[in-house]
Amino acid sequence: MKKGFWILTVCIQIVSCGKMQEKLPILGNPAIEGNNLTYPKIRDFSFINQNGHTVTNETFAGKIYIADFIFLSCPTICPKMNSELKKVYDAYKNNTEVLFLSHTIDPENDTVEHLKLYTDNYGIKNNWHFVTGNKDSIYKMAKDSYFATAYPDSSEPGGYVHSGGFLLIDKNRHIRGVYDGTNQKETKRLIKDIKTLLEENQSK
Repeated sequence: MKKGFWILTVCIQIVSCGKMQEKLPILGNPAIEGNNLTYPKIRDFSFINQNGHTVTNETFAGKIYIADFIFLSCPTICPKMNSELKKVYDAYKNNTEVLFLSHTIDPENDTVEHLKLYTDNYGIKNNWHFVTGNKDSIYKMAKDSYFATAYPDSSEPGGYVHSGGFLLIDKNRHIRGVYDGTNQKETKRLIKDIKTLLEENQSK
């Protein structure tokens, strides 16, 4: 019995250690401050969502959120991105610890009214914010905070170039994952990684 007990104990410890080690990386180049590494954080922002409400970094304080950059008239990857992110949304729409943030890169055309119509037709509630605002501020956020691409280009279909990725942000405003927004396998990976990040938060 003792031998079996110790074998079981060792197995439990190995499993427990395995769970403890399952942690998503923090992405970005860290700065060295003394003996500590400081990772890049999402900068402060202020935009307007589909309900006409101001959305800031405080809206997401203490929450996990998924960010991306799209525009409603996009003829290429955006419909697929929105379809894939809707799967993630449906998996976590009842979890108050998970939010979604989609930035339009075409604020001149994607007005609050257009965003509201789109989200209503898509069955999206308040925990998924489609935001618009000053275009230069949106492009700067994409580049400087999310390390994403977003800018106008008349030679491209739809008139814009933008990244097709989903970015997983933790409650400390760190990027913890980047996912191909057009790939179903990546969508499943994102759903799994959100669960991992939620468990990490609970263990602290």
